[in-house]
Amino acid sequence: MTIAPDEAQHDARQYQVMREFVQSMDDTLPGKFEITKEGIVHDMMSPARPHELTVLRVRKRLEKVLPDVLVAHTGTPDVEHAPEGIMRHPDVMVIAEADMEGEGSFDPRTLLAAIEVVSRSNPDNDWVSKMRDYPLLGVPVYAVFDPRTGSGAVLCDIHSTPAGPRYATRKEFVYGEDVTIGDWTIPTGDLPRYA
Repeated sequence: MTIAPDEAQHDARQYQVMREFVQSMDDTLPGKFEITKEGIVHDMMSPARPHELTVLRVRKRLEKVLPDVLVAHTGTPDVEHAPEGIMRHPDVMVIAEADMEGEGSFDPRTLLAAIEVVSRSNPDNDWVSKMRDYPLLGVPVYAVFDPRTGSGAVLCDIHSTPAGPRYATRKEFVYGEDVTIGDWTIPTGDLPRYA
């Protein structure tokens, strides 16, 4: 029998308490909840129409180029790695349809890519926290679309650093260019911008 150190037990319990809180608030408060190493992230704003339209267009464009066994999924459930104490909810995730079967949250190691559209109300969540969390979770490709600037970046090639796993490669793009996310290239023309 293995007994975890006190700190690990405390971290696991703290994560469980945050997870229970997030579950209890899901249908009670507006916005989206996620759990990071720093605690609970609550994006209180309902997504703006440009945000949701970007999510829709990116998903539909990916669906056109993905093989039949893969999907560009939006919605629930979350992507969760309890041992790391992280629960995220990508705007779009590329995942094998077979990996969606079963109950509970998705295992982040089954994702082929996570795509986020930057929130007007909390851009650091996408540009800082998720840029740290997704490689830690083993998500091989992370793409960020930023309607504030009409630009974005695709990050890949996870490597070890003193601060933990990080993406080694960053390819920036501006709206209007084609962007390659993993093995799939989509156009970014006519993606909306925030006013």
